[in-house]
Amino acid sequence: MNTRSIRKYVAVGAVAAMSIGALAACAGDGSGSADGKTTLTFWHNGTADPILSIWQDAVDEYEKANPDITIDVVPIQNEDFATKIPLALSSDSPPDIYFNQGGGLLATQVQSGQVADITELTSDWIGDLGAAAGNWSVDGVQYGVPYASQVVGFWYRTDLFAQAGITATPTTLDELNDAVDKLKTAGIAPIAVGGKDRWPDAFYYNTFAVRECGEDVLKKGLAEADLSDDCFTRAGQDVIDFIATEPFQDGFNGTPAQQGAGSSAGLVANGGAAMELQGTWDKSVMQGLTDTDLDPLLGWFPFPAVEGGDGDPSATLGGGDGFSCTQKHAQECADFLEFLSGDDIQTQLVESEVVAIPVKEAASAAISDSVIKSVYDFNSDAAYVQTYFDIALPTGVGSALNDAVANLFSGQGTAESVAEAVAAAK
Repeated sequence: MNTRSIRKYVAVGAVAAMSIGALAACAGDGSGSADGKTTLTFWHNGTADPILSIWQDAVDEYEKANPDITIDVVPIQNEDFATKIPLALSSDSPPDIYFNQGGGLLATQVQSGQVADITELTSDWIGDLGAAAGNWSVDGVQYGVPYASQVVGFWYRTDLFAQAGITATPTTLDELNDAVDKLKTAGIAPIAVGGKDRWPDAFYYNTFAVRECGEDVLKKGLAEADLSDDCFTRAGQDVIDFIATEPFQDGFNGTPAQQGAGSSAGLVANGGAAMELQGTWDKSVMQGLTDTDLDPLLGWFPFPAVEGGDGDPSATLGGGDGFSCTQKHAQECADFLEFLSGDDIQTQLVESEVVAIPVKEAASAAISDSVIKSVYDFNSDAAYVQTYFDIALPTGVGSALNDAVANLFSGQGTAESVAEAVAAAK
């Protein structure tokens, strides 16, 4: 759905075309090579620069310092992980290191018996990553390591806002609706959304629920996969009502999120739409989809307050990106993840603007862009950050939620449909 983090990138053609069988072959059988080296397979979702090169450079540096280790890098389109990882974890040759977003998604993967318990292997340094590491533990056992935290908000084109006569970013839903009207009057598509990929649709339901539900009700509902409280129904109605204002680009249900210039990210990057509700990784993605320097043209604001909602307006939707290990080479994998968690790699991720919220606080000193700094500060001051619902819930339940929200975007369903879909998928 993740990096929803550097979560969404254009797939490398050859990788995207690989069958799961070919990918499993890449993973190998976990044995050492003929020359005595240990070969690890590394699946990540950074299929475009700058993150593609950052991970490759990190691997090259690690191999140079550890000549007994070879790491085979396999970049995979983010959306493909939802099918490839479960299949790999049910095979005899899963990747040694793989991209993961923690939460209920990770808890579901742990049930395969293939994901390594790296609690002891990371105990000397996992504390340096702060609270973010908690989302990669299940029942107190560490099954992964994060490298970035994220929050969701609106990225917008300052030039298009000015063209439409919008002088301040919206802080309430009424103000957002007013901005949508002004943009439409100016002949500008107000908001781009990548409905083809479903998870961007879910951001709207999730964030409306964060605004409508009190924290205790929200967390209890997700922990129990029970969205029967009335606040979740109000969130569903909020989505229906917002769609009815026609804020999105033409053909939004068939638009991919971040794959190519015609994606929702590409539309904003190239001036075809004014806003996109996305995660902190989106600026980096957009810059890769245009030749225009976006630094002076992009702004960011949090999802507005909803009048009458029980949620704290400073709370937000978010999550993180990280990696997990499988059993065969857990020690070697954990050692590599410690290297990736170091200040140098964290700083590179921040300097490239791939990561706005590093898990190592020291790396935040590398933030130079004022907009990225505002995102970082908002996260620091947030009442709490609620993990994306499809990641917080068990995998099958989260997928059912995303499908139900996508149905709302297609004009099907009712305010209760999402809660009903979650209940049916438990």
